[in-house]
Amino acid sequence: MTNFLQALAPATRTYKDHSQPLWRRILLSREAAVIGGTLLVILVASISVRAFAKPITVTYLFLDIATILLIALPMTLIIITGEIDLSVASIVGLSSVTLGVLHQGGMPIEAAGAVALLVGVVAGAVNGFLITIVGLPSLAVTIGTLALYRGLAVGLLGTTAVTKFTEFWTDLAKSKIPGTAVPSIVVVIVVLAIVFGVILHLTPFGRGIFAIGLSPEGARFSGIRVERTKFILFMLSGFVSALAGIFYTLRFSSARGDNATGLELSVIAAVLLGGVSIFGGRGSTLGPIAGAVLIGVLASALRLANVTSDVINIITGTLLVASVVATSFLAWLRTKRARPGRKTESLAAKG
Repeated sequence: MTNFLQALAPATRTYKDHSQPLWRRILLSREAAVIGGTLLVILVASISVRAFAKPITVTYLFLDIATILLIALPMTLIIITGEIDLSVASIVGLSSVTLGVLHQGGMPIEAAGAVALLVGVVAGAVNGFLITIVGLPSLAVTIGTLALYRGLAVGLLGTTAVTKFTEFWTDLAKSKIPGTAVPSIVVVIVVLAIVFGVILHLTPFGRGIFAIGLSPEGARFSGIRVERTKFILFMLSGFVSALAGIFYTLRFSSARGDNATGLELSVIAAVLLGGVSIFGGRGSTLGPIAGAVLIGVLASALRLANVTSDVINIITGTLLVASVVATSFLAWLRTKRARPGRKTESLAAKG
C-alpha cells in the first residue's frame, strides 16, 4: 500500500500524454469519460424511468445542482493547488442566515445580499489567513471553520427560519430562460465557468496554480507568490459559496442555520469525479461541471424511481471513493508498466 501511494505522486505530475495526438488526449480523457457516462445514464433513465424525459425534470435537475456547480468552480482551483476547503457548505448556511436576518430587520434585500457576500469573503479570508500566514493544514483549518461557521449560523437564528423575502427575487431565483425548461441560474453558472476557465487555463495566475500543485517549493523558486495565490483562492471560494447561499435561500424562500448541511460532500465528489487530482497539479474546469451533472442526473433518476435519499447518499459516497481509487490505481499501473522498459534500457546500455 505504501509503495502504491508513493508511486502515485510522481505519476500524476508527468506530461507524457502530450506526445499523443490531440484527438486521443480529448477522447480518452477523464472529462470525456464522465461526459460519456452522463449521456449513458440520461439515455438509460429516459427509457426506464417514468417521467424522467419531461422538461420539468430538466428544470429541477439544474435547480438542484446549481449550488454544487457554483461552489465546484473555486473548489477545483483550490484542490489543484493541493489544498481543500471543507467549510463551503457552512459558508452557504452563514450567508443564508445573514441575508435572512438583515432582510427581516428591514434592510433591502439587495443591501442584505451585499453584506452576505462580504461575510463570505471574510470567512474565506479567515481560512486563507490560517492556512497561508499561520501555516496550518487546510484540512484541519476548514474542518474547524466548518463547525465554527455552522455554529454562528445556527446561533443567529436558532431553530427558527426567515421565510419572507421580496417576491421579485424569489421568482427570479426560480425563473427559466424564456422558451426553455432551463433555469436562469444556468446563465450565471456558464458566465462564472468561463471566467474560472480562462483564469485557470489562459493566464499566468492559472499556470501558477498548477505549478503550486505540482511543487510548492518549485513554484516559489520560480517567482510565484504561493501564499498570496492560495489566499486569493480561499477568498474566491468564500465569495462564491456566499453567492450560492443567496441563491439557495431565495430558491426555497427560507433562511435557516442548517441550510446546505453536508453539501461539501457532493461538491468534492463532483470535483474529484471530474478528474481533478486530490494530490494537486492536475485538473480542469470542465471535468467538475460534468461530474456535478452526472451526480445530479443519477440523483434525479433515482428519486423518480422512488429510491430513498440514504441510498442516493451512499451512491454519491461510492462515486467519491471510486474516483480517487480509480485515479490512483491507473497511475500505479502506469508506473508498473514503465518499470520493465527502464530495466530493458539499462541492460541494453550495459551491453
